[in-house]
Amino acid sequence: MKLIQKIGVFAVSMVALSANAQTDKATTTRIVEEKNYVFVATNAMPLNSTEINNIISKMPGGNNGGNISLTGSNYDVEVSSDSLVVYLPYYGRSFSAPMNNDESGYKFKAKKFTYEIKKRKKGGWDIQIATKDVKDNVRMNLSISENGYGTLSVMSNNKQSISYNGYLSEPKKAKI
Repeated sequence: MKLIQKIGVFAVSMVALSANAQTDKATTTRIVEEKNYVFVATNAMPLNSTEINNIISKMPGGNNGGNISLTGSNYDVEVSSDSLVVYLPYYGRSFSAPMNNDESGYKFKAKKFTYEIKKRKKGGWDIQIATKDVKDNVRMNLSISENGYGTLSVMSNNKQSISYNGYLSEPKKAKI
C-alpha cells in the first residue's frame, strides 16, 4: 500500500512539475550560460524519510514525508554572477539547532562562492556551488535538464543532506 502511495505522490508531483515549467530549451541554455536564473523548488525530499514520515503523519493534513510538496510556496535559489540568495525549507536531522526560528532552513545570501558548471553529453548541466562566506559551509549540486527541470542536493556541516525538485525560471526584472 505504501508503494502505491509513493507512486501516486510521484505521479502527481511530475504532473505538477510539468505544469510549472517556465523555460524552453533556448531560454534554459541562455540563462544557465549567463549564470542568471532562479531555481524554484516544488518538492523537498529529506534524506531520512522514515523519521520525517512519522512526524508529518501525526500533523493535521499530514501526508507521506518522503516527498514534501512545496507547491504554492516561494522557496527558491537565485543565482547571479556575483551573488547567491537561498530561501529553502529544511526537513531532517540538524546537528545544531538555531537559536532564532528565522534562521531555520537554508536562508542566506552569499557573495563569495565557487561555481563549476559541466555540460552533460546527453544534454543538460551539472553545477556545483560551494559557499565561502556562509556559517555552515553549504555545498549544492544542481542537475538541470535542457527543458529547465532540475534537482538540487544541499549539504552542510550541521545538517543531513536534502534534495529538492523544481524548475528554472528567469529572474524577475526590477520595476523602475
